[in-house]
This record gives sequence, structure tokens and C-alpha cells, in this order.
Amino acid sequence: MAESFHRCGFVAIVGRPNVGKSTLLNHLLGQKVSITSRKPQTTRHRVLGIKTTDHAQILYVDTPGLHLGGRRAINRIMNRAAATAIHDVDVVVFMVEAMTWVREDSDVLDRLGDISVPVILAVNKVDRVSGKPDLLPYLAQIAQRMEFAEVVPVSAKKGDNLQTLEGLVIRHLPEAAPLFPEDQLTDRSERFMAAEIIREKLMRRLGQEVPYRLSVEIERFAEQAGLVTVEAIIWVERPGQKAIVIGKGGRILKSVGAEAREDLERLLDRKVYLQTWVKVKEGWSDDERALRRMGYE
Repeated sequence: MAESFHRCGFVAIVGRPNVGKSTLLNHLLGQKVSITSRKPQTTRHRVLGIKTTDHAQILYVDTPGLHLGGRRAINRIMNRAAATAIHDVDVVVFMVEAMTWVREDSDVLDRLGDISVPVILAVNKVDRVSGKPDLLPYLAQIAQRMEFAEVVPVSAKKGDNLQTLEGLVIRHLPEAAPLFPEDQLTDRSERFMAAEIIREKLMRRLGQEVPYRLSVEIERFAEQAGLVTVEAIIWVERPGQKAIVIGKGGRILKSVGAEAREDLERLLDRKVYLQTWVKVKEGWSDDERALRRMGYE
């Protein structure tokens, strides 16, 4: 097909924390590029996911959840990353949870008020709604909050109606040639993905407090003779958190390492030797210099 009929553009996926943005991206791509957990604020970075079809290249931008409160530097950086993304794209997908509307949803909606690109409302988790008699009034009510280009009920977790959503996204993209090779899946490096996979396993394994006070930094990422060596530091803010991450007899750290290594071997399609250390750096989450070193922009 001629280039004039090919569509290509950037699509920001925005919403409050834990509404399903990363799950949506992974299902749309058919592969995992964004880490997920049940805990809010799992996504801390903007992650580009590249979906190439015969007639379009969709550049999905997964963003941290826009959230209220949280005065530490890391919270400010995450909010900036999400807020600036909506001004650099061709389409915005605004995700909300079916049958729910909270103050943070209103805060995201307020930020969308001054943009000129189409905004598609994706109402997620409709699989949890008992039936259409409950869902339809909610959809009608929420559609009145803004002049949305489209309103689409979906289930990111089960993959329901995602083909419809993607078709509507493509319809609103500009006509343009592809920007990336057709086999490229993300703009993030393997080194970055390694850190994120380790952090995902920690987020899923630990309790409520510690995950928000830890970060992962890759000290060494090297390949030789088909073996990838990954050396990672897990930063926490207090000695007590270090003990929790390591676990009794090192059990938690060993388990996290084994799960992360398996995911990395699937991702890289190579054998991986993974070493992890847990270190304490007090106040790292409110130290902009430390955050930059750890890869936060």
C-alpha cells in the first residue's frame, strides 16, 4: 500500500494509578513491555510500545498514573512524565474503571481540557460488571463529562473489545510513514527492561509499604558466549526494609531472583546469570540527583 494511506502516530495512555494502563498496553502489543502488579504506581517511567500492522504503526506511550498527594521528588517526576506526554501525541486514550469515578479521575480529566487532539475514553474492567442494565447508564453519564472522540468499554485483562479500541485509535492517527522498524517493540533498552522486571517481582512479592521505597539499578549488563550477566542493586531507604527484601534466610531475594531470571531469559532468548544486592540509601526517593542516576527523568 502507498505511504499516503499508511497511518503512524503517538498515542498516550493516561489515567489514575492502577486503572489498567500497562495491562492494556501489553495486551495491545501481544507482548510484555510494561511491568504490572496490583499495587498503584507500579509504572514509574514513560514506556513506548510499538505496534506495527500492514497499514499503520501505533506508538503507544504508557505513562505513570497521575495521582494526588505524594510530595516526594519521585512523585513529582512521575506526574511530570504523565502530564507532559499528553501534549506530545496525536491521540490520547483516557482510561477509567467501569462503575467508578474518583477525584483522581477528575484531576486527569482537568489536564485533558486544554489539548487539541482526539481523546478516546476507554472504560476498563467491564468484565466485572454484572450486566448491561448497570453499565449503559454509567457510560451515558461519563460520556457527558467531556466531548470524547469515542467511548469504548473494554477489559484489558481479558482482552475484550481491544480490537475495536485499536481500530478507533488508528482512525484518528495522521497519515504518515512508519518511524520504527517493523520488528521493533519498544524504545527501551534491555538494561532498562531488566531493572523493571526485577522491580516487578519485588512489587508483587512484598507488602504494602516497602515497594514504594525501593528502586532497582543495573550496575552491569554484559553478554559473552551467549550468556547475559546482569548485576543489580536494589535500593531501599531503611535497614528494616533491607531485611524485609532479603527475607528470612534470604528466601525472598532468592525467589525474586529466580522469577526475574526466568522472565529475562524469555525476553532476551538467552541464558541469564543474575546477581542482586540490597543496599540502603536514605531518602533516595526525594533526592533528584539520586533519581537521575537511577534513570528517572
